Amino acid sequence: MRRRAPPRWLAAAACAALLAACTSAPRAPAGAEGRLPAPAGAALSPAAPVTAPAVGPASAPRAEQPEVASGWTPQPLQHFRHFAIASAHPLASQAGAQVLREGGNAVDAAIAAQMVLALVEPQSSGLGGGAFLLLHMDGRTLAYDGRETAPAAADERLFLDAAGRPLPFHEALVGGRAVGVPGAVAMLAQVHREHGRLPWARLLAPAIRLADEGFALSPRLHASLLADGDLRRDPVAAAYFLAPDGSPWPVGHRLRNPELAAALRAIAREGAAGLMRGEFAQAIVHAVRSHPTNPGRMTLQDLRDYRPQRRAPLCFDHRALQRVLRLCGMGPPSSGAITVGQMLGLLAAAEAEAGTAPRIPLADAETTPRPGSGAPPAGATAPASTVAALHRYAEASRLAFADRAQYIADPAFTEPPPGGWDALLAPAYLATRAARIGTARMPSPVPAGEPGAQRSAYAPMAAQPEHGTSHLSVIDGQGNAVAMTTSVEAAFGARIMANRGRGLAGGFLLNNQLTDFSFAPRGDDGRPVANRVQPGKRPRSSMAPTLVLDPATGDVLAATGSAGGPFILHFVTTALRGVLDQGLAPDQALARPWLGTIGGDELYVERGRWPAPTLDALRALGHPVREIGLPSGTQMLLREPGGIAAASDPRREGAAAGE
Repeated sequence: MRRRAPPRWLAAAACAALLAACTSAPRAPAGAEGRLPAPAGAALSPAAPVTAPAVGPASAPRAEQPEVASGWTPQPLQHFRHFAIASAHPLASQAGAQVLREGGNAVDAAIAAQMVLALVEPQSSGLGGGAFLLLHMDGRTLAYDGRETAPAAADERLFLDAAGRPLPFHEALVGGRAVGVPGAVAMLAQVHREHGRLPWARLLAPAIRLADEGFALSPRLHASLLADGDLRRDPVAAAYFLAPDGSPWPVGHRLRNPELAAALRAIAREGAAGLMRGEFAQAIVHAVRSHPTNPGRMTLQDLRDYRPQRRAPLCFDHRALQRVLRLCGMGPPSSGAITVGQMLGLLAAAEAEAGTAPRIPLADAETTPRPGSGAPPAGATAPASTVAALHRYAEASRLAFADRAQYIADPAFTEPPPGGWDALLAPAYLATRAARIGTARMPSPVPAGEPGAQRSAYAPMAAQPEHGTSHLSVIDGQGNAVAMTTSVEAAFGARIMANRGRGLAGGFLLNNQLTDFSFAPRGDDGRPVANRVQPGKRPRSSMAPTLVLDPATGDVLAATGSAGGPFILHFVTTALRGVLDQGLAPDQALARPWLGTIGGDELYVERGRWPAPTLDALRALGHPVREIGLPSGTQMLLREPGGIAAASDPRREGAAAGE
């Protein structure tokens, strides 16, 4: 297929990004710190250690963002002429790139990469989890929902104690009670049947080989194991992840997973039935129901009954630089497209009201970390105009998260607001909401909006922790694209590893996605919460795989998404604004400091990235500022003149590959 000439807006964005790069501090030279991608055509090397920043002593996980921070690895922007993939681990990206070299398409590459991630990044995603996939192929954009479901025996009291009070979050999370019926494998099998090119078994071969031969345990996985106090309580997981003395295997240790290899072989032979029926299904149900302190309700019938959903993508227009672009993402049960779209629309309206252009927060702070420090670049003091922009962003996020808490849940169980889900993105509605943003912080609580004339039948959901996740983006040589976000929810999910008991080490971790439901089924006024537990229901998600399209040609211009629980919505919004509105290159957009609210009062800011005067200025405007680690996992591919620019988040160990 002949490649179209790149649209003019991209040339302008590229020029702006180059100018921004020229005025920032110099980048670290390739090879000076971090890692380089494997050369084109290189074979996967299971024994080769993965180089990453030094990791200091692990601290206890924080309730609001428990994924452990594991350092900072500068990620130079990479350029590919024909195709590219960016994922959370170099071995996964290599597997996807090799599939593309062999004639596979974007769907094939995503499947191969995800199966490798199930092995090398088990703390974030895998066979026991779920996923959302956005696909653009042959001029059509499609959305696939592989989100987990509540077992048929679950009810709205699932997370209440005997007195009717919500359980402590951690008590609910660890064990079988929180495990939803996994959907990622079934969804990937359906997408392959409908759109794949290479044989299904070929796509699982790299993960099977690595599981048999072993891979080098990475610094991030090691840091995650150090930070987790619950995984050792599961005998199967402890025997696999921990040395005989009870400490995690060291960085570089070759970790083999023969039980996972057996599961992958069954899936290669039988498709999703290899996991959802037979002995591996029995292993899942046994692990869930036999948990010694917190058993769950899943049955074999729940696994047999699971069906992925093909949904219409939720798309909206966004004015960027010189023209209007079309952004597409996942609608409910994901809050991704609606909340990202609302924040973009609210900011556009607020900036228009204030008479300002989109700001680049601390653009002059993109300096190189000290060699060997593993620390992110430090910030510079922000001018007053930037503080005002940060204030508007914080207020816009509070408005968007209020609507998220009020309305968004599984559409099979929940009525949308009057006018449908699109009503939450209507420009007139967002302009009305943005008018609430003033020069000081809005009083709490921020109420949800009312896009229709009638009051919602639902009560807002109280803020709860959300965790975990991985993301990958692919653009193939024919212009097809995939943005897929996958998850087991918290790091290591429910801390249960499924294993058939055949004497093979390892297995696969099971999710704790049911804790994404509201623990309290009703509000103080007695109205039901839209996102309460119900049998067969899919919990609300923050996953936000996103494709950017040229509305004139239908071509994909960018594919992105992120890990990070509710902060995914901030990571994706801020990255998109950086590239589309502010002309940054993808690596610059992904390296900037993060901040945002997640439904409560506090404004969370990335620890060590914001100077004290800037934070003091935000506090003076009324924001309760709290510094935390925000180890995002954003992956972005961007069309540029002559090819594709690819960037992985420097806070994790992802990498891009292609040619």
